[in-house]
Amino acid sequence: MSILTENIAQVRRRIEAAARTSQRPPQAIGLLAVSKTWPAESISNAHAAGLTHMGENYLQEARAKQAQLSHLPLVWHFLGNIQSNKTREVAAHFDWVHAVDRLKIAQRLSEQRPAGMQPLNICLQVNISNEASKSGCSPQQLPQLAQAVEKLDNVRLRGLMVIPQPSDDVEEQRAAFRQTRMLLEQTNALLQTPMDTLSMGMSSDLEAAIAEGATWVRVGTAIFGTRTP
Repeated sequence: MSILTENIAQVRRRIEAAARTSQRPPQAIGLLAVSKTWPAESISNAHAAGLTHMGENYLQEARAKQAQLSHLPLVWHFLGNIQSNKTREVAAHFDWVHAVDRLKIAQRLSEQRPAGMQPLNICLQVNISNEASKSGCSPQQLPQLAQAVEKLDNVRLRGLMVIPQPSDDVEEQRAAFRQTRMLLEQTNALLQTPMDTLSMGMSSDLEAAIAEGATWVRVGTAIFGTRTP
């Protein structure tokens, strides 16, 4: 068994254990492999080990890997901050976008989604820890943003994404994820179609995220190892 295959099996065991502890079905939690900075070969190997959802942060790098791996039935998630001049390619080549924090970006993604494609799945990024260094709308801005995005034609508002301030304290981790879940529930009361997705939790805190309702955990290091420069 390769190191990558064993890493994936170990992450799956962690997800299953956390789900059992939280009395949630393990199949309710998706494993999104954060493959940024890793070559197409690593993604191909991850797919061979059973993963189909890949997350990328950098558009040019992602597009090169998509071209190399077009023969594989992969589902591509864009995780990075999106500049206005990148929306057309993101709209055309990804299935999910996890980091929309402005209406302008959502509008461009909707307008530029090619005809005949399924609506682009969108998660709104919330700056849950109010960090100046991180993107995301504020919790106060979320209701208005969500209601506006819901009305767009070619995107589907699926949920929220957060990257809380790092902490080794499990209770602090859970508090940030709990706040996100409560924000989703509160915002859903204002929407015609409720959101169903919480994209939260990474290699170091996925157990806390699952305990608070995560439906996607975004795992890079625990699958691929320490990232290359």
